[in-house]
Amino acid sequence: MKFTPLTLVMALFIAGCAKSNIDRKNPNYAKVDYEDVKTTFEPLPEKLVDTSNKVAAAQVKLGKKLYFEKALSLANDISCNSCHMLDKYGVDNEPTSPGHKGQRGDRNSPTVYNAGLHIAQFWDGRAEDLKAQAKGPILNPVEMAIPDEETAVKRLRNIEGYADMFKAAFPKSKSPMTYDNMAEAIAQFEKNLLTPSRFDDYLKGNQDALSEDEKEGLRVFSEVGCTSCHNGVAIGGGLYQKIGLEIPYDTEDKGRFNVTKDNDDMYFFKVPSLRNITKTGPYFHDGKVKTLEEAVVLMGKHQLGVDLKPGEVEAIMAFLDSLTGEIPDYENM
Repeated sequence: MKFTPLTLVMALFIAGCAKSNIDRKNPNYAKVDYEDVKTTFEPLPEKLVDTSNKVAAAQVKLGKKLYFEKALSLANDISCNSCHMLDKYGVDNEPTSPGHKGQRGDRNSPTVYNAGLHIAQFWDGRAEDLKAQAKGPILNPVEMAIPDEETAVKRLRNIEGYADMFKAAFPKSKSPMTYDNMAEAIAQFEKNLLTPSRFDDYLKGNQDALSEDEKEGLRVFSEVGCTSCHNGVAIGGGLYQKIGLEIPYDTEDKGRFNVTKDNDDMYFFKVPSLRNITKTGPYFHDGKVKTLEEAVVLMGKHQLGVDLKPGEVEAIMAFLDSLTGEIPDYENM
């Protein structure tokens, strides 16, 4: 049989439909309560730091330079961007990230994008905000391994240009170049690392921004109970939850218990944001889950006590794809 371009396209379309597990004959297919969706989720703000303010703009500019500064690591080979790559949706796609002398921690490096919208930082929430988080890895012997705050600041003083940038960013400080101000500047830069997606367009009123399959995925996502944890502006990041809530999940990591020493926090972790989730694998706190499809199945089982059907998994995957946003022009911030 000879295929014309049109018949070839039709054949590929039919073949694609035949392989799909999404039940488009379901009478509830793609029927989403839009008003309910708007009460469950929120669109991203345009920015969290107003860079029309001269001082704020100077802090963001300084923070961007510091974010890429390898002198903040003992061997001058690691920066914030090494583990949280801005051109790769804020991650390095490693199960755990290599640090000083190739050492690896025991948790997956989460994306920095949209992190300013979370209730706290790190999987266990041990840093209350981005500023507190920025101080940690630099002094961590497994990560950047700088021995103390004074050493970090001394290194910055020895680099031309930083003195003037700190003075512009913190004009009211008698000694602008401090470790605290360094962390503040990095945090200010990171706050504006936001990734608006088609789902944000949908939330703002453009109901054609999502395909019918994506709307079906949103319906399934909501009906099976995913929104009990993954909601709000970050679609996660707003609370702590026990991994293995319904069916125990095999992990030696005690999660938030290591911070609070409260038995009620045993195996609790900050719920990850699902924004850009198709780009930020591998998954879970230990980075042991390689594919998003597997992660969806495991979450259904362990968190919801549900054995998701293939069509439900495919639908949820379609919805999650709509959460992939645009990487901001960080080079010009």
